[in-house]
Amino acid sequence: MHRRHLLLGLGLLAMAPVPLSRLGISEAWSEEEEQAVPFDAQTVRQLARELAAKPYKGPASDLPGAFDKLSYDDYRNVRFNGDHALWREANTGFQAQMLHRGFLFRDRVDIYQVADGQARKLAYDPAMFRFEHGVAQPPPKADIGFSGFRLHGPINRPDYFDEIAVFQGASYFRGVGKGQVYGSSARGLAVKTGDAGGEEFPAFRAFWLEQPRPGVDSVVVHALLDSPSASAAHRFTIRPGTETVMSVEMTVYPRVDIDQVGIGALTSMFMFGPNDRDGIDDFRPMVCDANGLAIVTGTGERLWRPLANPQRLQISSFAVSDLRGFGLMQRQRSFFDYQDLEARYERRPSVWVEPIGDWGDGSVVLVEIPTPEEIHDNIVAFWRPREPLRKGREYSNTYRLHWGWSGPDVTDAGRFTATRVGGNAERRLFVLDIVGDRVKDLPPESLVARVTADAGEVRDIVLQPNPEIGGWRVSFALEPRGAGLVELRADLLRGEERMAESWVYRWTP
Repeated sequence: MHRRHLLLGLGLLAMAPVPLSRLGISEAWSEEEEQAVPFDAQTVRQLARELAAKPYKGPASDLPGAFDKLSYDDYRNVRFNGDHALWREANTGFQAQMLHRGFLFRDRVDIYQVADGQARKLAYDPAMFRFEHGVAQPPPKADIGFSGFRLHGPINRPDYFDEIAVFQGASYFRGVGKGQVYGSSARGLAVKTGDAGGEEFPAFRAFWLEQPRPGVDSVVVHALLDSPSASAAHRFTIRPGTETVMSVEMTVYPRVDIDQVGIGALTSMFMFGPNDRDGIDDFRPMVCDANGLAIVTGTGERLWRPLANPQRLQISSFAVSDLRGFGLMQRQRSFFDYQDLEARYERRPSVWVEPIGDWGDGSVVLVEIPTPEEIHDNIVAFWRPREPLRKGREYSNTYRLHWGWSGPDVTDAGRFTATRVGGNAERRLFVLDIVGDRVKDLPPESLVARVTADAGEVRDIVLQPNPEIGGWRVSFALEPRGAGLVELRADLLRGEERMAESWVYRWTP
């Protein structure tokens, strides 16, 4: 069981979904597993539209007997039997394995398989699973149900089907590229993230898995999402590889006006790093799934915001028109950056959101939540449109999610690869490293580092070549002078031309 499986269940039990047959939508989607129902590209949209027109129905989180109180270790011992994998005998290049309900994952999720324009509900059967190390076997006719699924394919070698994506827990899902392990997650929709009144967790209630055709390098998954504020339809086209790309088509149907919505939401973990080690007693230099937020604006401006584990919850907002992309990136890729033989943080994917079409005016929002342990996801980033979503309307967004080593934003501009901070309360020393083809061989006299702060005072700015990385090092001191928060910005300039992305940082005591 991956760490992420555990923490995606925390706090989500109150949002557990109920089967489609109990939601009051189209009667064709009944509990009769053998019934084939016509399915096309508009089916899930129509179901979401119907659902949004009705009052929200609360969850059903009932589980029978021993499965009502499975421990963490017991849940790990409920394993899918690979002989029952969906499409195992179909020579499609993909397989799907179901995930059992239990422990924190009490939510019943309906799963349908789609072939030749017909959808059939996948019936739960205890024989699909192995119940090991003392976990009680359910009765033969039990209908405990599924909590999600995972996709497998030959991503690392042609003779073995590795796990490439998983959908489980509220509207969370993850992917990996070749040679990677799970790290950051994405969400179908975020609502009221960071709100003092509490976050709302929309949940996927049903999935439709299209059987891939032989020779096709992608698999299509449809999903129906619901929450008190909105319902939504999603279509995922998942193409695994060195970089796994998910094309996402999403349509949201609000039940109420929503002014705190997150589109393309990403969730990650940052516990500590060279910029934020206060109070840390750990043999590892860094512990994180991602170490920074990258943004590319409509004008081509690039921003890099190193992540932090703050003393208090922090929300940062970056106003952007015609967003080109944003992502939670893992830029430090050496084992020696982390020194963790089990977690392998250097192999966690960067996740990049690439909007398709014009998303208009809005903001990229970053939420940083204090955490004392690495088992908690404490970082959220998403796009928030400037105008609220209005009740009774329909909103569509299309985007690509890139799960890989660096993301698709290829540029020769300089990139900030490391942020290090030290010193004392009166004087904080910042040391920043920059690499990139555009700045690689420039003479020192042609460049200047400009550092600004909205409070306190910046002193002793030094720019020098760093031959160890084939780039540059910028260092400076910040004297807070009593400020409780300082917004910093650093640029590498040749004349007035920016030669690298802009480094932006929020310092707090």
